[in-house]
Amino acid sequence: MTAERVNPPELSPPAGFSHAVVATGSRLVFLAGQTALDADGKVVGDTLPEQFTRALANLLTALRAAGGAPADLARVTVYATDVAAYRTHARELGRVWRELAGRDYPAMAVVEVVRLWDERAMVELDGFALLP
Repeated sequence: MTAERVNPPELSPPAGFSHAVVATGSRLVFLAGQTALDADGKVVGDTLPEQFTRALANLLTALRAAGGAPADLARVTVYATDVAAYRTHARELGRVWRELAGRDYPAMAVVEVVRLWDERAMVELDGFALLP
C-alpha cells in the first residue's frame, strides 16, 4: 500500500491531519465507530482525553485484527459531544494520537453530535484503511 499525503500550499497548514490522502492498495478496510468501551462493553474514562485514548486504541485494535497498521489509515472521523472541550484538549489529544498511531495522519474531520449510542461516551472514532 502506498499513501501519499497531499497538503496544498494554497490551504492552511494542517496540524494533526492531512488535507487529502491518495491511497493505492488491494484491500479496503472499513472500521466501525469505536468509543471507550472495555472488553465488558462498559465505557471507561471520566475525561475526554481518557475516553479518546481508549476509543483510538479500540479503533487501532480493530485495524490490526484486520491486518493493518496505523499508517494504513486513509480517513478517520471523530464524533465529539463537545467540540469546545475537544479544542481545549487538542494538544493532549494530538499527543495521544502520536503515541498510539504515529505521525502519518489520515484525512480527518471532527464533528459535534448531540449524543452517541452510549450516553456516557464523549467521543467516537470511525474510518477506513487501505491495506497492501
